[in-house]
Amino acid sequence: TLGGLSVPWGQQHMALVASLLPPCPTSHLPTLQAAFAHLALAFRCDVFTLQQRVQVEKRARDAAEENIQEELGQCRAALERLGRSCANAGCKETLEQLQHSLAVLSAAVERATSAAEKLGAVHQEARMSRAAEVMVQHVENLKRHHMREHAELEEMKRLIQQNSRNRQLAETQEAAAQCSPPAPLLQGSARRRVSIAVIPKQLL
Repeated sequence: TLGGLSVPWGQQHMALVASLLPPCPTSHLPTLQAAFAHLALAFRCDVFTLQQRVQVEKRARDAAEENIQEELGQCRAALERLGRSCANAGCKETLEQLQHSLAVLSAAVERATSAAEKLGAVHQEARMSRAAEVMVQHVENLKRHHMREHAELEEMKRLIQQNSRNRQLAETQEAAAQCSPPAPLLQGSARRRVSIAVIPKQLL
């Protein structure tokens, strides 16, 4: 219905979500994620009817302006008829004042229309500011989460590379130990030298 289009569901939903959010969204991550999901749904719902709502609101504004101009035109016509039938100088002066006031009123109506459009834009900005804050906070959380996961991934890669180098070094040392010939005589002489060096220290 046209009445429903003039007040979109998404804007009402965004206002409701904004009123339920905590003061600091970053400290309530699940609530922030849920709010972001609701806001995204509200935006998608409003997009489907955006052009139609714009046309409806423009027609309503144009109709209101036409009605005002028609009323002002009737007032001008009535003053003109009254001026033709009025011969008194004081009456003519009063009619001139009324015509001047009518011209001022017409200019004031135009300014009021422009001011009303600006006020509506400001109200819409106020409603959207909270939703934009939620989205910015959600993006910041995603960036921090990405940076943390990237750092963890880099650390894991470093540990894997270090373990791989250690394993290769151990395999190389093991292969070298298997290929080297045994030296029992050298080990025996080393044992004798060690025992000879140890005995005097024990006797002392």
